[in-house]
Amino acid sequence: MGPHPALLADRTPKREGRWRDHRQVIDAIAFKYRTGTPWMDLPEHFGSWKGALNRLRKWAADGTWEKVFTALLAQADAEGDLDWVVAVDSTIVRAHQHAARARQKGLRPASRTTMPSYGPVAD
Repeated sequence: MGPHPALLADRTPKREGRWRDHRQVIDAIAFKYRTGTPWMDLPEHFGSWKGALNRLRKWAADGTWEKVFTALLAQADAEGDLDWVVAVDSTIVRAHQHAARARQKGLRPASRTTMPSYGPVAD
């Protein structure tokens, strides 16, 4: 399943030259995020890492990614290939016991003096 060609920008750039195939750029972007590798360490068979990064940024800015993902989701849902699964996490986060008694503005109350346990014993 692939995005409809009309969703992706024309491959003829405004300046001289020609863009690489969209599939190669999408593969490069997917590889980068799947492996976590830095852009500069992208394998050479994907082409220039700068080209892939620039196209990723351009498509993010002009809304191309949203259009592609919406179209793919609609296509998968229409074909019955999409199963909706909802997971709810009921984790409870508790604050530390001292967090409930946060200091307020103003003077700090004087602490009580304590006697060490080895101190004098009362008669």
